Amino acid sequence: MKPAIEFEPLKDQARNMLDEARMVLPGVQALLGFQLIAVFNQRFESLDFELQVIHLTALLLVTLSVVLVMAPAAYHRIVERDRISDYFVRLASLLIAGAMIPLAAGISLDIYVIARMVLASAALSAVVAAATILLFCSLWFAFPLLRRARQG
Repeated sequence: MKPAIEFEPLKDQARNMLDEARMVLPGVQALLGFQLIAVFNQRFESLDFELQVIHLTALLLVTLSVVLVMAPAAYHRIVERDRISDYFVRLASLLIAGAMIPLAAGISLDIYVIARMVLASAALSAVVAAATILLFCSLWFAFPLLRRARQG
């Protein structure tokens, strides 16, 4: 039995997409805040330079994620304030989905830094970080793409 599929009007698509961005943004912003605070912690100074650079890279990736999640709202306010287009819905959906890539990478890199502090093993820390990014990629990308492919 095929599941019922209902197509949304463009206005509802835009509203749902913006609601999704509003759901993701607070978590990403909170993560960014914690990453910023970590730099001012005394323990951060004791980290190897390599781990500090990895944390900086993770911070930049999460910053990119924030920018991508917020871009649709800025675009809509500036370009399509009084209307909604199919282009806007597609662009915004692409930007929000694309924001998940640097977010997953940034979180995984910080997981690596934390694992190095706790486990004191670069190899084991890399396994933990790789498992983390694999989990993100599986649930955020592989599963939805497989589902979409099955729906035709």
